[in-house]
Amino acid sequence: MIRAVLFDMDGVLYDSMPYHVRAWHETILSLGINSDPDDYYLYEGLTGSFTIDILFNRAYGRDATDKEKMWIYEQKSRRFEELSDYITLMPGACEVLSAVKKLGRQIVVVTGSGQQTLFKKLEKDFPETFKKELLVTAYDVTHGKPDPEPYLLGLKKAKVAANEAIVVENAPFGVQSAVEAKIFTIGVNTGPLPSCVLSEFGAALTFQSMVDLAKNIETIIETTNTT
Repeated sequence: MIRAVLFDMDGVLYDSMPYHVRAWHETILSLGINSDPDDYYLYEGLTGSFTIDILFNRAYGRDATDKEKMWIYEQKSRRFEELSDYITLMPGACEVLSAVKKLGRQIVVVTGSGQQTLFKKLEKDFPETFKKELLVTAYDVTHGKPDPEPYLLGLKKAKVAANEAIVVENAPFGVQSAVEAKIFTIGVNTGPLPSCVLSEFGAALTFQSMVDLAKNIETIIETTNTT
């Protein structure tokens, strides 16, 4: 029996990824490092530190120093904050959450984000939906996605086994994290990457939008056998 549904946040509950991408791209470009905005959709779910190291290794053949990482992530976060007023709910997210609540399953958020802006928005935008003790953020883990630690912690907080949960993810490395935690994972393609990428990273099912998932989530929860 499925007892909990674990949700990523950016790109699943909020249509926030275009603004994360813009903030990253503008910050990195200001350093004189060229990058493709679509790269950041592939890097979605990684910690800021991991993302910066990828970019530095590509540009300079080395990891960034702790001081460099701190400064870059502060600049990226500041730019994201400036753009945050434009963030809207992901179409279909409310319907998916309502269906999960209707079935009486626990709702857990597992995000690699450390952006305080979105955390404050959760209670405002989804009242009486989330419990603080069922929220896993970048501050709670040592190893972020694609490591399984974030989703393993989500299971622990919900007090459920891997075969009693489902994950909803839109990011390739987020899917990998959930699959390595041995959780049945649904990929929802809310970005520009081909849907096959989510399948290649291990998603058991893929949908083109949260709206499409909303039409199927009750059936999935009630009929999925993850043993």
